[in-house]
Amino acid sequence: MALAPSDSESLEWSLPVPSVQELAIQKLDKLPLRYVRDDLDQTTPSNPSLRVPLIDMNKLANPESHEKELQKLHFACQEWGVFQIINHGVFDESLSKMRQQVQEFFDLPLQEKKRWAQKPGSLEGYGQAFVTSEEQKLEWNDMIFLKTLPLQDRSLNFWPENPQEFRKTLETYSEDMRNVAVSIVRFITMGLGLEAQKFCDTFKEGTYEIRMNCYPPCPEPERVIGLNPHADISGITLLLECGDTPGLQVLKDGTLG
Repeated sequence: MALAPSDSESLEWSLPVPSVQELAIQKLDKLPLRYVRDDLDQTTPSNPSLRVPLIDMNKLANPESHEKELQKLHFACQEWGVFQIINHGVFDESLSKMRQQVQEFFDLPLQEKKRWAQKPGSLEGYGQAFVTSEEQKLEWNDMIFLKTLPLQDRSLNFWPENPQEFRKTLETYSEDMRNVAVSIVRFITMGLGLEAQKFCDTFKEGTYEIRMNCYPPCPEPERVIGLNPHADISGITLLLECGDTPGLQVLKDGTLG
C-alpha cells in the first residue's frame, strides 16, 4: 500500500480488465496469456542479504544523535533512494486498522467492489492502473487508487462506504502520512544544507494519493509479476506492507535486494 504526494493529472485512465482475485478463485490450471510475463528479464542478479538503510526518526529529532542519523539519511538518499523508518510517530493501532480495512475491502464480493470501480476519464477507483490497450500484458494484482489530500481533490464517489469504517480510517491515515512525509522532507533538506521550511510548506499543501494493492495467490507465480519494475514520479512514496508474504524488491547497483 503506497501513499504519495504526486501529480497524476497528465496520466490517462485505465481500460477495464478482469479481476485477478476472481481468476484466483477459479483455481485455473493455466494462466491467461495476458498475465504470462515470460518477456521479463529474469537474469538480474539478486542478493537477499542486501538491507535498505534503517532510519530512526527519534534519533533525528534528538540533538544528541541528530547529526549522525542525518548523515545516515543523507547516505540513504544518495546511494539507495529508499529507506525504512522507525519511531515515526504513527500508532501501531492506526496502521493495523488501515491494514484491516484494506483487507476487508478486497474480501468483499466482486459486485460490491465494483460500486467504486474506475470510470472513463479517471484513474481513481477500483480496478487496475495504466491499462491502455487490449493487447497489453497485465499485472497480477487488483487495486484501488484514491486522491486523499487536499480535501477539495477528493472524489468521494470512489471512496468505499463498505467496510463501514473505511472512509474514517483512510482520513486519519492520510493525515498521519502527510505528517510523516513533511517530517522526512524536513530532515532530507537539512541534510542537503537547504532551507527546510519552503519544502515543508510545499508538501503540506501538495496532493496526496494512495494506491492499495491486492496480490492474490497464483498457480504459476514465477510467470507473472505483481507490479512492473518502475520508478515513482512522486516527491515521496510511503509504503506499508499489509501481509506476511515478502515481495518488495529494490534495484541497487544492478542487483535486486
